[in-house]
Amino acid sequence: MLRALMDNYIEVVAILLFAIGFSLLLFHPNLIKKIIGLNIMDSGVYLFLASMGYIQGKIAAIIQEGKDVTYINPIPAGLVLTGIVVSVSVTAIMLALTVRLYKRYHTLNLDKIYMELRKRED
Repeated sequence: MLRALMDNYIEVVAILLFAIGFSLLLFHPNLIKKIIGLNIMDSGVYLFLASMGYIQGKIAAIIQEGKDVTYINPIPAGLVLTGIVVSVSVTAIMLALTVRLYKRYHTLNLDKIYMELRKRED
């Protein structure tokens, strides 16, 4: 089993990155730490997709006349690039909303913001 983990170390690192990001997103009440956790999760997913598209010893998908070769699949690379663009946009929106929340409630702790909202409802 250890040999299989060592052979697939990139996938193991991707899963660990995802788990670290998910735990930050789930357990920390601070909004900035949640945003960082989401970005770490994204990095794990992108690493996993990139590792799935790579084939050891093969070349990029560039057409060369007279050569019969197996190419690396370009679709995961396209998905990663698209995901990075979406991730940057989502991060920018989340940071802008975090700034607005801080200006209004003077804290980044979600528990305190939630309690303030509950007091206003009562």
